[in-house]
Amino acid sequence: MSSLTESEFYTRAASVKLAIFDVDGVMTNGQLIYGAESGEHKAFHVRDGYGLVMLKAVGIERGIITGRRSNMVDKRMAELGIEHVYQGVSDKRVALISILEATDTAPENVCYVGDDEPDVPVMEFVGLPIAVADASADVRRVAVWTTSHVGGRGAVREVCDRLFVANQLPNGGVA
Repeated sequence: MSSLTESEFYTRAASVKLAIFDVDGVMTNGQLIYGAESGEHKAFHVRDGYGLVMLKAVGIERGIITGRRSNMVDKRMAELGIEHVYQGVSDKRVALISILEATDTAPENVCYVGDDEPDVPVMEFVGLPIAVADASADVRRVAVWTTSHVGGRGAVREVCDRLFVANQLPNGGVA
């Protein structure tokens, strides 16, 4: 469900200078798979990764804030050139404020994509809070837009495509 019209969404998206994503349940499908000897495994969708590269091309800073810590996340974020990587975070809003200070970005110029309760305080603080399709009810309630794709299955790319288009449109993003 969305609380914005398409035109309102694109206008707001055109002001985004920083896009922050949760990892488990947003960039991945939320499953934790443990191998007997090789530790934890995560699956990232390749098209989501390309979407994140596209954002950089239009000048949108990218980052992640996640409650878990994983070497797989470090590896994938390095591959994508994501500079703002905050793992093992218990208070995501504190991490976001740190990123805002480092990038000199106002909260209203931030898009945050989440899926579960720890994301709610951050989503209430930013200008463009987005929920993935399979997010918890509380997250969908605070989101101004919900993706049609579920986490780990193209939701990140869907967000990136919209932010990319908004930043390519004339007239402040009005489609």
